[in-house]
Amino acid sequence: MNKRKTGFMLFLAILMAAVLTACGSTSGEDQSGSDSEEKSKEITMGQINWAENIAITNMWKVILKDKGYDVKLKNLNMGSTMKALENGDLDASLEIWLPVQDANYLKKYKDTVNFSDATWYDHAKVGLVVPAYLDDINSVKDLNAHKDMFDGKIVGFDPGAGTMEVTEKLIKDYDLDYELQSSSEPAMLAEIGKAIDDKEPIVAPLWSPHWVFSKYDLKFLDDPKKTFGGVEKIHHATRQGFADDYPEVSQWFKNWKMNDKQIGSLIDKVENSEEPLEGAKQWVDENQDLIDEWVK
Repeated sequence: MNKRKTGFMLFLAILMAAVLTACGSTSGEDQSGSDSEEKSKEITMGQINWAENIAITNMWKVILKDKGYDVKLKNLNMGSTMKALENGDLDASLEIWLPVQDANYLKKYKDTVNFSDATWYDHAKVGLVVPAYLDDINSVKDLNAHKDMFDGKIVGFDPGAGTMEVTEKLIKDYDLDYELQSSSEPAMLAEIGKAIDDKEPIVAPLWSPHWVFSKYDLKFLDDPKKTFGGVEKIHHATRQGFADDYPEVSQWFKNWKMNDKQIGSLIDKVENSEEPLEGAKQWVDENQDLIDEWVK
């Protein structure tokens, strides 16, 4: 009897150990699945320090957060953004200007980054601008004759930006005796503002849509050789495999469309808020019908 009882107790101990092990294994699998599910809800987007880029990245952060995604923004310049998309450190970049401004990036990364055919803004414009009060300066061709007026410099922004590269090409195309100065968008806009306050001349590369045109009276210079191109369209780009990992979000990005009034009001809301995310949230709340068209 003692041997039978001992054997039975040993059997029970083994059985309990097996059950506990199975439960532990199941719990581990569930936990692993939960971690995997949480990870699949994380999206990392590139943010470039341009007014419209800050506005749209924060807008999408708000939209995706409302849909249960955890969105992280990485502040990078354009060159670093493309490399990060190529190596998978970024999931998406929301601002690619084609066919001219970012053509070099398209050429370099077309086999390793997914450039969407879909566009979210269809009539962008890029070129050199001057204050409207400079009556005698209306074309890029006028610049060399007034080199002293501008101290032979074009006030630029981020080095590596597609528009900066195109501006360098424009200097060669028109044989301009000018130097393109790199800085940042905020620094460039500050110089434009100071020049206009003092009624001084200044020339800089700019683009529309941009809030600066609602604040200052600026004009684009004619570009007869079309170095800056004509109408630009703004696309988005994603890392390879993004559409497979996030099919829902991928489709939302493709559905996304904005007109002048919509992008203008978004930039204005973000620019005039203490925090970009706060301004973007206010705009999303006020434009929910439009958002619903994108995320249907």
